[in-house]
Amino acid sequence: VSAATVVCAAKGYPEKYPKGMEIAGLDEAGSTKGVKVYHAGTKVDDEDVTRCSGGRVLAVTGMGSNLTEALASSYKAVKQIAFRDADGSDLKHFRTDIAKGAIRKKLRIGVLGSTRGTALVPVMEACKDGSLHAEIVAVVSNRSAAPILDKGRSLGPTVTTEFVSSKGLTREQFDAECTSVLVGAGVEYVLLVGYMRILSREFTDFWAGRCVNVHPSLLPKHAGGMDLAVHQAVIDAKETESGCTIHEVTEEVDGGPIVVQKVVKVAPGETADTLKAKVQALEGPAFIEAIQKKCKSSISYADAGVSIDAGNSLVELIKPACKATRRPGCDADLGGFGGLFDLAAAGYKTEDTIIIGATDGVGTKLRVAHITKKHESVGIDLVAMCVNDLIVAGGEPLFFLDYFATGKLDVEEAAAVVRGIAEGCRQAGCGLIGGETAEMPSMYAPGDYDLAGFSVGAVHKERVLPKNVAAGDVLLGLPSSGIHSNGFSLVRKLVEKASLDYESACPWDENAGTVGDSLLTPTKIYVRCCLPLLEREMLTGLAHITGGGLLENLPRSLPSDVKAEITGHPPLPSVFRWMKQTSGLDDYEMLRTFNCGIGMVLIVKEGVVDEAKALLREAGEGVIYDLGFLSERRDPEGEQVEMKCSLA
Repeated sequence: VSAATVVCAAKGYPEKYPKGMEIAGLDEAGSTKGVKVYHAGTKVDDEDVTRCSGGRVLAVTGMGSNLTEALASSYKAVKQIAFRDADGSDLKHFRTDIAKGAIRKKLRIGVLGSTRGTALVPVMEACKDGSLHAEIVAVVSNRSAAPILDKGRSLGPTVTTEFVSSKGLTREQFDAECTSVLVGAGVEYVLLVGYMRILSREFTDFWAGRCVNVHPSLLPKHAGGMDLAVHQAVIDAKETESGCTIHEVTEEVDGGPIVVQKVVKVAPGETADTLKAKVQALEGPAFIEAIQKKCKSSISYADAGVSIDAGNSLVELIKPACKATRRPGCDADLGGFGGLFDLAAAGYKTEDTIIIGATDGVGTKLRVAHITKKHESVGIDLVAMCVNDLIVAGGEPLFFLDYFATGKLDVEEAAAVVRGIAEGCRQAGCGLIGGETAEMPSMYAPGDYDLAGFSVGAVHKERVLPKNVAAGDVLLGLPSSGIHSNGFSLVRKLVEKASLDYESACPWDENAGTVGDSLLTPTKIYVRCCLPLLEREMLTGLAHITGGGLLENLPRSLPSDVKAEITGHPPLPSVFRWMKQTSGLDDYEMLRTFNCGIGMVLIVKEGVVDEAKALLREAGEGVIYDLGFLSERRDPEGEQVEMKCSLA
C-alpha cells in the first residue's frame, strides 16, 4: 500500500494570505475511496460552518496499491474542495510538481561484471532511448581488463566505473568493497552480467530483492552449471527447449526466486555453441523485462508469475468435462471451496459403510507427455492409479479430486489434462468434484507440470477385501493396456540407450505410430469389470499390479500362510519383449519392475471361476488369463509368489 498527501493552503501562503474563507466540499472529499482529510488551519464558526484560519489548511491523504494510484485518489478529493471568499472565488492553492518528481525518478542501476558484458548493451540502449525508466550509474568489475568496464566508461564521466581488486581480501571483505562503491553511486538495483564470483551471504542479505543474475538455462534445470557446459547438458538430455533465466540472487547459487524466463527451441543438430548464441541473444531483453518489473510501483500477482485470469479461464474451460462425470451423490459442479458428496444418495448407510481413500501420481511418464506435447492420456492414468487401488479393497469409487502444479499455467495444456481426468472418472463411474491448480514460478521450469490424484470410495463393512483368502483359491489375470504408469525412469533410459526419441517409429509395434504414442497408452481402469463380481461377493481378493510388478504386489493381498503358484503367465506383450531385450533384465527383474502384461489379479474360489469369467466377459473383458492358484506356504521365509513358468 502506498500513501500520498496533498496540502491545501490558502492562496498567497507562505507570504500574506487571507483567512475566514468557507471550506466547501469536505463531505464529498472525505467520501472519496481511499481518502482521509486531516484538518490543520481550520475552525468552525457559530453557524457550524468550517472556515480557513491558517496558511496550511488541510492535508488530503490518498491511499492506493502504488504511488500513482495514491496520488490520483488525493487529487480527486482535492478537486472537491474549495476555499470560497465573499464573492465566491476559490482561494485554495496546492502543488502538483513534488509528487510527480517522485514518480518520474529513474531506477538507479549498478552492474557487476567480469567479462564482455554483451547482455548489458540492450539495457544501455533502452536507458538511452527512454524505453526503460532507469539509468546505469555504476559498473564494477573484479578484473582490471574486463571489456565491461569500457562499456561503463562509454556512458560518460558521471557513471562510476571501477575495478576492485580482490588481492589479499576475503570474499566478505571484497564484497564489502563492491557494496561500498555501489552504495556510493546511489545504486538501487544490481545486475550481475557475466560475474564470475560466488557472492558472500553478507552481500546477498544486503542486496536481498535488489540484485539479479542471468543464468543460461531454464532454472531450476542445470542450476550451478556455467557457459557451454550448460548448453551441452541441455543437448545431452535431449531437451527440446532451453533459454535464460533472470533470478534474484541469494546465498544459494542459482536458487533465488525467478523473475523472468525467455525460451528458445533446441533445433535438431544443435551444438553447444549455436545454442549459446541463441540463448545469449535473449539475455539483454530478459534483463530489460526484469528492470521494467522493478520500475513498476506496484507488483501484481501476474507480475509474480501467477495469472488469476488464466486460472479462471481454465475453470470455465473444464466445467463441461467435469459436469459429464455426474453420478448419484454429486453434481460435479466446480467453483466452491470444497466438493460435496451425499453417501445416502449413492446407496450407502453410514452405520455400515467404510470410506476408502487412495492417492497417487503418474510419475515420470509425465516427462514423455511434456516432450511430445500430448497431455490428455496422462489424466486417465492419474485416475486409474487411484481407483484401481480402491477396488482392491472391495470398494466402489465415488469421487475424485486432482492437483495440477506448474511453473506457468498454459490453459489449453491444463484443460487437456483435466479432460483426460474427466474421461478417467467417467470410465470409473466416479464424480470429479474438485481440484487445485497451483501456478508456482521458480518451482517448475516452463512447460513442466506435475499431477497428483485423490480418490474416495465406499464399501460395506462386511465386504472389505481381502477376505477369506485361502489355499485352493484360483488366480485370474486381466491384461494390461501396456506399461501403465510405472517403471518409466527405466523406460526412458532404454529409449535413450536404443538411440530413439519419442517421435521415432515404434520398434515394438508398427501399428502404434511413434514411440511416444505407444508409451502414452493410458493405464487400464478395471472398475467396471470388477464391480459386478464385488456386488455378488465372488472375490476373496484383488491385486493391482503397479510398481514392483507381480512379485511385489500380489503378496499384499495374501495372508502370510499362503503362497501363489503362477502356472499360466501369458507371453510377454511386444513392448515388454523389447524392454527385456534392450535392458538385458532376467525374468525375475522384469516381474518385479513391470506389470509384464497383467494389470489386475483376481482371487476367486474354485467353484465360482466359470461364473466369474462369464461376468467379466459381459463387462467387456475378452481376454482372461488362468494365472495359477494359491497353496499352503510351508516356509515362512520363502518367496510368496512362485513362478512355475517362464516369460516367453
